[in-house]
Order: sequence, then structure tokens, then C-alpha cells
Amino acid sequence: MASTTAPAGAPPGTCRVVAVDLGASSGRVLSVRVGPGTLEAHEEHRFPNEPVTVGGAVGGTFGGTLHWDVLQIVHGIETGLRAAATSGPVDAIAIDSWAVDYGLLDADGALLGNPVSYRDDRTLGVLERVHAVVDPAALYAITGLQHQRFNTLFQLAAQHGSAQLAAADRLLMIPDLLAYWLTGVVSGEVTNASTTQLVDARRRDWDPDLLAVAGLRREQVPDLREPGSVIGTLTEDVARRTGLAAGTPVIAVGSHDTASAVVGVPATGEDFAYVSCGTWSLVGLELPAPVLTEDARAANATNELGVDGTVRFLRNTMGLWMLQECLRTWARDGLPCDLHELLAAAAAEPTLAWTVDADDDTFLAAGDMPARIAAAASADGRPAPATPAQVVRCILDSLALAYRGTLRTLEQLTGRQVRTIHLVGGGSQNALLCQLTADACGLPVVAGPTEAAALGNALVQARTLGAVHGDLATLRDLVVRTHPLPTYLPRDEHRALWDAAARRTTAQSVR
Repeated sequence: MASTTAPAGAPPGTCRVVAVDLGASSGRVLSVRVGPGTLEAHEEHRFPNEPVTVGGAVGGTFGGTLHWDVLQIVHGIETGLRAAATSGPVDAIAIDSWAVDYGLLDADGALLGNPVSYRDDRTLGVLERVHAVVDPAALYAITGLQHQRFNTLFQLAAQHGSAQLAAADRLLMIPDLLAYWLTGVVSGEVTNASTTQLVDARRRDWDPDLLAVAGLRREQVPDLREPGSVIGTLTEDVARRTGLAAGTPVIAVGSHDTASAVVGVPATGEDFAYVSCGTWSLVGLELPAPVLTEDARAANATNELGVDGTVRFLRNTMGLWMLQECLRTWARDGLPCDLHELLAAAAAEPTLAWTVDADDDTFLAAGDMPARIAAAASADGRPAPATPAQVVRCILDSLALAYRGTLRTLEQLTGRQVRTIHLVGGGSQNALLCQLTADACGLPVVAGPTEAAALGNALVQARTLGAVHGDLATLRDLVVRTHPLPTYLPRDEHRALWDAAARRTTAQSVR
């Protein structure tokens, strides 16, 4: 199915696919040319993805609810598809996005309101209510998922009894919803579904008992596809609006953006860890099977399903959301907030002078992030970061320290020894964060690709089309051969500081 009429200058046997990569703060539409020895991405369109707070009766409340502007997302995707169509034939399209959030359709296939963002506070206290009904250990033994209050299970529990949920005929995760609007085909994809806490991690399918706990019937959720299958083809209406051919296939890839990002990791063996760093940081290992032990549950490690039957064994860290929120606050207050200048100034600040627990729920919501960081940093009597540069340094040191702690925990739980860290996503452009991660973990850090999720998305599409062949190692080798990337080595002179900070953090967590 690969293109047989490659554009002038394109190697024979290549395909040109469109990868739609949706993060929790922005969306990107890239056209990617893939073939033996070829992996070239071109950004067609980038657009903001910002949730909107509106009043309304959702889940029985009439306060402000944080929604995703899903129709604006559709507009951004179709704008990117139109741009891609002007540059030549497109062989396929695929979508990956953030996890846990969903849309509800009525019996006519119409969307029942804008999807609610996982950052909305409707799930406060819900986790505890669910755990009073379902034993947390039993829940983990089935799903292998860390207990986070925004997981889909808890979002549905928060919506229990609402008119919207009662009227729902179908639940679709965000990328499945968008693919439905492109093709008219209802389908589900396993990597994103695995983040719901409703999927059996061993069987890679919905668990009927957990669906019942969430208040869903089995027929309300779609059958799950593995990455690499064709969902359907563009409808005539979408083709007309975008200028693409009506027969263009839409392919299921690792539709959780981290699943696609891990495919795009330029690793050359199994002894690697990844940090997929954007709004969130996902720190993990790739395994052949889930780890469902009580020790893993106690460590709050999660098993998210990956491409080709793999498991992403990881933990979430708050990520660059903290920095993004600080920049928004400083811009609102009229303070200097040029990121490059702030990073240069932060690099000159002392190492580990200020740290916070980057995994604390204190930092989950939007709002005055600098004030929350200052309060947390000074909670043990130490001085708080006083300037924007000091706050930035506090964030980056704290993230690197969190990466180290997570990596050590995952190594202990699996018996694996990590020799290289691959830091991919938008955070790979932050040289200071990459260097601090190398220093904190005492390991080399390979930075990039920045668009690892889009590249992983495109590689799975290309394999489905027959333009490339092989397993994940073969796909990653193509990334290695086509994307020279910088490596950051740990600085020995900082080792004692990081070791002391890690001991202090461990002692505080024990207390």
C-alpha cells in the first residue's frame, strides 16, 4: 500500500503519512516520509490545546467545569490535513493523544457535551470512595495501573448518576472519538484504553467486572484493536473539506502518545529507560509482560500497554506543566518570562538549593504555580526560591531528582540495570534539564527526538503500509540512523550533592 509514485527527490518505496499528535497543551499535525533509510518529518500545522472552564450541570454540580474544546481540536486537525494535502498524496493518517479522557456519544452518534479534562476537580475524594467498594490490591492485580484520581474509572465514578452518563450509548477515548469523526467507524485502541483502569493488563481487553463498577455495560465500549490495524477510510465529507482522497486509510497506532513516543525512542538494546517529557513526564522501562506484584503497587508503578504486545512499566511525574504554569503566571503579572533567558539564568543558580516533591498533587491544578512551589520548598524551614530564575531551577532540579527516584525504584522492581536514558519529547530541547537528569541519575542521557511520538506514530503506519518491515528494534534503528542526537554525560563533581538530596528525599518519604 506504500506510494508507488513518490514525489520528485523521494527515495523509491517510501510512503508519506500524516501523524496527528495531540498533547495536553498543544496539537501537531506532521507529514512524515518513511522508507528504508528515510524518516523525514515536516510540521504542517501546530495549534494550542487549552481547556476551557464553563458553568453547567456536570456530574450533579453547577460550578465551573474544565472541558476540552474538542471542536477546536478537530478544526486544528483538519487545518493540518489541508496543509498536508497541498504538498502531495497522503498514504495514511493516524492519531495519538493524551490518556484517560473520553467522549460520550448518544444512540445517534452525537457527542454529549465537550469532554471533561482530567485536571477538573470533580474527582476529588472519588478514589477513596471507589476503594471502599473495590479492594485496591485486587484492582491493581487486574489492571496494573497506578492509582491516580484522574484515571477514567474515577472520572466515571464521579459522573455516576448524571443525566449525561445515563444518555450515553457509547464511550470513546479521545483519539478513538477523533478517528470516528474522520471515518464514521467506532473502534477502540488498546494502549489508550489501558490507561482507563478498566482493562485487564494480561488479556489486553476490557474487564467486565470493572466496567460494571464504572457503571458501564460492555456494549458501551468498543472492541479493542492492537496498533497497526486499519480503522477505516476518510469519509467523503472529510475528504472534501481537507482535499485528501476519500479512500485514505486511518490506521490505529499506539494512540496513547507515550506509546507512540516509546516506539520513537532511538534505543539500541533493552537496557534503556525513557523519559517522555512534555506537560507530563513519564519515566519507565519497556517490558514483555506486566509487573502486578504487591511491591509494584506499593511503589505506585503503572503498567500501560504498548505496541507489539509490550508493556510500559512507568511512573508519572508532574513534568513541564509546572514550568508552563509559572510562565503563564509571570506573563499575567507582567514579569519577564522569556524561557531561554530564564533557563540561562537558572543554569547559573546553585545546584539543589531548592527542591520540592514534583509528584505532589499540590501541583496538579492550574493557578499560581510560583506561590505553590515557594510554599512547598520552604515547608521544611529552608529558604524559598525568590526569583523566577530560582523557581525555574527548583522545578528542573526537582524533576531530575524525581526521575532518579523513579528509575531506581523501577530497577529494583524488575531486576533490570539501566545503562542509558532516552529523554524524548519537548523536554529534550531543554539542555539544562537533560544535563541535570544525567547528573542526578549518573547515566548518559540521549536527548530527542523532540517529536518522538509523531515519529513512532508514523513508523507504525509505515509498517502497516509495507514501506518498512521488522520489529520495534528495527523501527528504532531507523530513528538512530536518521536522527543524530546529543548525549549528556553525568558530571562527577555533582554526584555527592545528588546522592545527599536523594537520601534526604527518601528519609522525608519514610517519615
